[in-house]
Amino acid sequence: MKKIIYTGQSAEELFGAREEMSMAAEQTVREIIQSVRENGDKALRAYAARFDGYTGDLYVTDAEIQEAMASLEPAYIRTLQHSIDNIREFHAAQKRTGFEIKRKGVILGERILPVRRAGLYIPGGTAAYPSTVLMNAIPAVIAGVPEIIMATPVKADGKVKPEVLAAAHMCGVSKILKIGGAQAIAALAYGTESVPRVDKITGPGNIFVATAKRLVASEVCGIDMVAGPSEILVVADSFANPVHVAADLLSQAEHDKLASALLICTSETLADAVAEQIQSQLKKLPREEIAGASIDNNCKIIICPDTDTAIEVANEYAPEHLELCIRNAKENLAKVKNAGSVFLGYNTPEAVGDYYAGANHTLPTSGTARFASPLGVDDFVKTTQYMEYTQEALESAADDIIRFAQSEGLTAHGESVAVRMKK
Repeated sequence: MKKIIYTGQSAEELFGAREEMSMAAEQTVREIIQSVRENGDKALRAYAARFDGYTGDLYVTDAEIQEAMASLEPAYIRTLQHSIDNIREFHAAQKRTGFEIKRKGVILGERILPVRRAGLYIPGGTAAYPSTVLMNAIPAVIAGVPEIIMATPVKADGKVKPEVLAAAHMCGVSKILKIGGAQAIAALAYGTESVPRVDKITGPGNIFVATAKRLVASEVCGIDMVAGPSEILVVADSFANPVHVAADLLSQAEHDKLASALLICTSETLADAVAEQIQSQLKKLPREEIAGASIDNNCKIIICPDTDTAIEVANEYAPEHLELCIRNAKENLAKVKNAGSVFLGYNTPEAVGDYYAGANHTLPTSGTARFASPLGVDDFVKTTQYMEYTQEALESAADDIIRFAQSEGLTAHGESVAVRMKK
């Protein structure tokens, strides 16, 4: 890991270039998408056999869901329910109801409508996370989406992790497709004989899934975002506990060898203590190899003169996760301009947001927090505007509309109003 004294360097000088999506997978993904479009279920079955060794039914059965529910400890089911309750409470507050404006002879309004069908991609294998199911499905349910189809890959035995099935069942997923990869994205986007076409696809995935999402988003359906590697940036003052800070940095480093774990602090003593703790705690992690590669390649400790400067530098980076491990963290929240999710104070580790607090953990990465937002209810709705003019109201506005149309050289536009003025 690198230790840097901040002396006014630019964000690029401090952090380097973010990992960009490789285009190497694009040709392969285009071929998969085309095959699914042309061959439908036949292509899905062929890819499932080729990539995963799976040759069974395309969908999870009710019996499999019931078996999964029965296999889990009641304490775990209660934990899932507590998380679901918290996530529902947070996202219910996001729901919009539209509006209507009335003035003399005129009605203007906006309706908020859910998409008809949403597709959720949930990674399988070692990255099968029930929390991802909750974070994607619950906002869709609250938005009022009538049908939610989840796609997740399986191995030759056709088993989906019981915790994932339980999460899907408990938060309202309609169907679960045992298909992963770019082929699952293609099926959701274009439809097959047994997979209905969806209007919005959300959820994380590998380079092939991310590339497929990017490609279908340019053609046929909406997506949430194309996510990059996980990121955490901790801003810490001299009162922060180095044991805690190191643990928080490692919590993201263990995700991926490309993950970034960054510390901006106001104390060189803290910086050294955190660096020592990272090495000590790293040796105890089951995912030591992954976390170690992330720390070696992408961990930086930047020492700033004060917390205001530290937050300014954090804003330049625009992290996915931002921890403010400082005194009076809430009072400093207004200074944060660019971050996916902010964790305030010494007792709010990033993991609280991943699983339990209720805010969404699907967040903008790679600096896109400068303009993008976390996944939420708005991702599963669309707005439709409407307006109504009486004859008198149109007569009152006619001259303005006709004049505007003429200024743009669109005379037929103006004439569509003018003909209504003729007696």
